[in-house]
Amino acid sequence: MNTIALEEKQISTKRIYDGKIVNLRVDTVLLPNGREATREVIEHVGAVCVVPVLPDGTTYMVRQYRYPFAEAVLEIPAGKLDAPDEPKIECAARELEEETGFRSENLEFLMTVNTTVAFCDERIGVYIAKDLIPSKQHLDADESIDVEEWEVKDLLDLIYSGKMTDAKTIAAILAYAQKEGIR
Repeated sequence: MNTIALEEKQISTKRIYDGKIVNLRVDTVLLPNGREATREVIEHVGAVCVVPVLPDGTTYMVRQYRYPFAEAVLEIPAGKLDAPDEPKIECAARELEEETGFRSENLEFLMTVNTTVAFCDERIGVYIAKDLIPSKQHLDADESIDVEEWEVKDLLDLIYSGKMTDAKTIAAILAYAQKEGIR
């Protein structure tokens, strides 16, 4: 496969916005056919998400209000890196405890998800957490999160019925279920 013929070269860039969670830039690029085009890029420091697994195979999910969708969304615990060079496994351990009130010394990398490749550079590291140790939730000041216990097969039903729409959660649950042979 020849990907060089698909490469776009940046000609110029203009910073539009620098925020707490995302930055926005607009680039002018040279296309392989010689034409110029504009690319809007949302820059994100990166994130992690965690599938917390209990000994009986059930998992903890979190439900929190997501303002852009004006609804409470069921998802796996997740959060952004504190810095671009923060080890993702350390972020995963922190987010697990912050959001669920459980720790784990048994975190396993599952995969990386690029959330929206057309306009955002966010990469989410997906982890599985086993051997959960009760601790305490440490929610951020702007977070309200309910923790719920779910059977993976019931989460698969939500995915296949279209009732679960969070991409990172869908990818993580499907990959975890495939790895464990859960249907």
